[in-house]
Amino acid sequence: MAVKRSTAKAAIKRKSSTAVNKKTPAIQKKYTKTEILNEIAQNASVSKKEVSAVLDELAVIIERHIKKRAVGEFTLPGLLKIKSVVRPARPARKNVPNPFRPGELMDIPRKPASTRVKVLPLKKLKEFAL
Repeated sequence: MAVKRSTAKAAIKRKSSTAVNKKTPAIQKKYTKTEILNEIAQNASVSKKEVSAVLDELAVIIERHIKKRAVGEFTLPGLLKIKSVVRPARPARKNVPNPFRPGELMDIPRKPASTRVKVLPLKKLKEFAL
């Protein structure tokens, strides 16, 4: 029995890896949201309305991970990681040499702390570009 299960798992892995490795033509122009929805709906045999609902829900999940007082990080496995990064406040500085006009001094105003969103590509996404 155990042998049959492992061979079945191996067969499933082989099928899924060939599906991922199939060569598809490169897309020559940037898709609009409607074109993306149509493409996914057609390839996945799902209605366009359901695909739209899934993408909308994904946006809500990402927002809930990134917003204030949340975990601050969301990973779409294998593709990308989205992080919120807090940049600390910078104090004001006086009489700093001006990099654009040598010999002049300038004042730099203070900058408040801010939160930035950082998107990092993961392994699969980097491999797509090769």
